Amino acid sequence: MILRTLLLTTLLAATPAMALEDVGDAVPVYTENELNRMFDTNSHLRQVQADDCQLVQDIEARAIRVESPSYQFLYGDMLAWGVCVERDVELGVHYMQSAAHQGSPAALEQLGRYYSRGTLVQQDKERAIPYLREAAAMGNVAARIQLAELLLSDYGSPLDFEDAYRWLYNTVTANQQDHRQIARLRQGLENRMPANVIARAKRRDTFW
Repeated sequence: MILRTLLLTTLLAATPAMALEDVGDAVPVYTENELNRMFDTNSHLRQVQADDCQLVQDIEARAIRVESPSYQFLYGDMLAWGVCVERDVELGVHYMQSAAHQGSPAALEQLGRYYSRGTLVQQDKERAIPYLREAAAMGNVAARIQLAELLLSDYGSPLDFEDAYRWLYNTVTANQQDHRQIARLRQGLENRMPANVIARAKRRDTFW
């Protein structure tokens, strides 16, 4: 015990005051709730940069060793765009895919969006549908909007109309732009759906 105390005293004495201040200002690892909020506002990459890239090793460890889907998505996005790490698009998409396979709504929505637009990957709107559908079922508003837009552009299957309409019908959002888009998309789906299917979609997942 005495030896450990002497060693600690020696280390502290040899540590510059500035280094001790840096330790005190260390950025805490993001919680799942914090990550979800950042994903929802697409601010996760900006936040990593704003934190001076201090958490790169923690993020990498949680993505690779712990296999946390949230951290896999974050690390994948960092790799894909070269944020605080050397850019590696292929490896970045790999980690996004791993996160999606574990059910990360953010990863599912982003991959669906990327396939729909041809960002980083070859454009394939049909391939985007399963990703967006899965994210939409999990409550991701952006995925619900994009899925409906693709369906109304004659991609996917008309069999998906009922679910897409039901998800939009039950979406709650304070974002006025999203609210207007949802209203427009609902009307577009209604124009292509039988009245009884619309009524059924409105009844499902409705709580009194």
